Amino acid sequence: MSDGRTNCTNVMVVGIGGQGVMTAAEALAQAALAAGHDAKKTEVAGMAQRGGVVASHVRFGRRVLSPAIPAGETDLLLAFEPAEGLRWCGQLRPGGLAIVNTRPVVPPVVSAGIHAYPEDPIAQIRAVVARLHAIDAVAIAEGLGNGRLANSVMLGAFAPHLPFDPGLLAAAMAERFRHRRPDLADLNAAAFQAGREAVAELGADAA
Repeated sequence: MSDGRTNCTNVMVVGIGGQGVMTAAEALAQAALAAGHDAKKTEVAGMAQRGGVVASHVRFGRRVLSPAIPAGETDLLLAFEPAEGLRWCGQLRPGGLAIVNTRPVVPPVVSAGIHAYPEDPIAQIRAVVARLHAIDAVAIAEGLGNGRLANSVMLGAFAPHLPFDPGLLAAAMAERFRHRRPDLADLNAAAFQAGREAVAELGADAA
């Protein structure tokens, strides 16, 4: 899924600090490199500490000159938090795909009364995005025994829509777990597969 001008696939990964947004972006870039693409990524907004807003651009293709996605040219949006999906869905190109975790995480700016949380962010996204997959990745991960693996569920849901073998993304995540949390390696693989199955049940383009 690349644009005709740059031969790049443009992916945004967004969420709240502590949800594994940067880990997911790094795994995606590694998988793209393993597939033979040039790849670049950057953190473009917020701060990665727990509770802060985090967004990352990942671009890959034959040749990538800049890590920044031009406005309105995002092919794939992976949102770990629904309000952040709503915040960034306007960056999708026409026909772009959003995959959004439905479980809200209320950031400090909301709990402090500085900003209000959207009443129904999924409905608002659906009103403007033609292709949306909405899944409760936390519930799926909790069903496997560890809710913190929601990011692996989300990447599994995302993987079939990438223009390379989904197994490369699974392998990139598995490698990270082997080095950092080998005790969770098998559960991570199960979470990744569960995400793939959850999106397959939704159909090709329906939420």
